[in-house]
Amino acid sequence: MAPKKEKRKLSKSDSGSSSSEEVEDRKPVKESSSSKKKAKNDDDDDEPSWHLGNKRFAKVRSFRGKLMIDIREFYENDGDLKPGKKGIALAVSQWKKLCEIMPEIEDAVKERA
Repeated sequence: MAPKKEKRKLSKSDSGSSSSEEVEDRKPVKESSSSKKKAKNDDDDDEPSWHLGNKRFAKVRSFRGKLMIDIREFYENDGDLKPGKKGIALAVSQWKKLCEIMPEIEDAVKERA
């Protein structure tokens, strides 16, 4: 069973020209401990997390002292969600570059859809 999401107010960084459905997907996931399957190292409340669907999450975390944007698929083990091997951790500079080229990526997706 998939974890349930609680509604949360949007911050200034969440608002934009996106439709409400797109904004919904980017909101940090904050769930009650009773309905949430704990992911490894998920006890840190200072680690924002966004559910992308199909047990995939985007998280902002520190790894070896460097800030990273981690997009990863999780797997279930003994009722807990744990990070899997499938994923990518981007340095802030790589994340900024991805954000810069996002309009080009969106155009390419529209051409193929």
